Amino acid sequence: MTVLTYSYYSSRGLSESPGMLLLLAAIAIMIVGMIAQARVTSTFQKYSGLRCSSGMSASEIARRLLEMNGSNVRVRQISGSLTDNFSPKAGCVSLSEAVYSSQSVAAIAVAAHECGHVMQYEEGWAAIKFRNFLLPAANFGSRFSYILVIGGLFLGAFGYYVSLVGVVLFGFALVFQLVTLPVELDASRRALDMLASAGFITRGEEESAARKVLRAAAFTYLVAALSAAVSFLRLLSIANSGRRR
Repeated sequence: MTVLTYSYYSSRGLSESPGMLLLLAAIAIMIVGMIAQARVTSTFQKYSGLRCSSGMSASEIARRLLEMNGSNVRVRQISGSLTDNFSPKAGCVSLSEAVYSSQSVAAIAVAAHECGHVMQYEEGWAAIKFRNFLLPAANFGSRFSYILVIGGLFLGAFGYYVSLVGVVLFGFALVFQLVTLPVELDASRRALDMLASAGFITRGEEESAARKVLRAAAFTYLVAALSAAVSFLRLLSIANSGRRR
């Protein structure tokens, strides 16, 4: 095809344009992210049809797990789909409508995962304490880093340093995502251990289903970390391009 004759699309052209390679990488990760999110939804829906043999709802099991581990954290229902979370400040595990009253293995796995975060926090686990410490800076950096990097391109020689500040700020968001991955994996490990040891799920089909639900969710955090890494490199590339002008 004639488009292949343009150096812009050739391997040489791409190798001389790190910005283009990073843009293509960002697009690829965005597509993978959409696939990962769709996989979470489909896996959850699939195992929402598998009723747990314990006959207890996700909220009931969450309360039992917390009590068994000596926690006073409350369990409540919130609106939305898969909006489940644990808030240390509120001292509350919030379970979404599709999870709270469900007796499915999928819902129980999600609820136990949030209880896993409670255990991390109450044990003073270093990784989750570090992640919580990074959160304000990560939120600030993800909001304003692009403004500083792009704005720096129009400020002459001094603008390069403004852009670098934006890159550094986004670095906090990148570190936050990198720390989040092991935190989420550990919460899932704790969830499976607690459910199995307490007898809330049976070995075999139920445990396998719970693991698949949590594994699908974990993949989204991996994609988020890769996306943050590529975004950081893109911002650095943009800042450096301004310096070369």
